[in-house]
Amino acid sequence: MKKFSRSKSAQMQISIGLTVFVALFLAGCASIPAPTSQIAVSKAAITNANSAGGNEFAPLPLNSAREKMDAAEHAMAKEDYLSARNFAEEAQVDAQLAAITARSTKAQKAVSQLQEDNRVLRQEIDRKTQ
Repeated sequence: MKKFSRSKSAQMQISIGLTVFVALFLAGCASIPAPTSQIAVSKAAITNANSAGGNEFAPLPLNSAREKMDAAEHAMAKEDYLSARNFAEEAQVDAQLAAITARSTKAQKAVSQLQEDNRVLRQEIDRKTQ
């Protein structure tokens, strides 16, 4: 029978390969931390959107944010932290959209009101100068 001897470089490659495999395996098994800070940020964004007038001026994105926040909290309760983080991030984006939409709509209404007031003042000035 022949003896199979491995060279030092072959043994080293096997050793490195096993080390990489074990490291990747352990990384894959590592648990995902609970996204408590993301949940808090998302809740704050929903509160901000609500105070910006989201209920009145952007109800659809605000409701979407609330639904996704509920889904995030449900996923947290099930310890599905990846889903919880994803839902919380989506809720934050929807809440930011609601806040921006509400502020924009309120600003547009204010501009329209100012334009109407200016039109009335011009009519009044024209009427008095004639």
